[in-house]
Amino acid sequence: MPDYLFDSGIPILHLRNQSGYSSLTERLADEADLFVSTMTRFEVLRGMRDRERESTFNLLNSFEALDVTSEIADQAGELIRSWRSRGITLGDADAIIAATALQHGLVLVTTNPKHFPMPDLLIFQADEQGKLSPYKAA
Repeated sequence: MPDYLFDSGIPILHLRNQSGYSSLTERLADEADLFVSTMTRFEVLRGMRDRERESTFNLLNSFEALDVTSEIADQAGELIRSWRSRGITLGDADAIIAATALQHGLVLVTTNPKHFPMPDLLIFQADEQGKLSPYKAA
């Protein structure tokens, strides 16, 4: 069974009490190990409201955070450069999150699969109710 890397939208929707996201997180935690990139921690924390501090840190600390290593930074830079040559612009955070999943052999769980066009990246898309479906980049 694969382990999962959450894109930033997953913990954000969980924290905002979006229907289905709490149960999604619990269900996946029962099946596998859950990870976030330190970039995801950054993205979640920069949008945190003061009243959400405790719940935000409790949720983020329930996932293992994977540091952005030199190898991940290098691969993210290569992804941005490679896709730019094809006319596709990747966001810096998305490239780092994708490189983290690729470096660690993790399945990426995201609400925005189109941000991750890499065909070698395994992706599950979460819908509005937190239900997952496999996503294959075109």
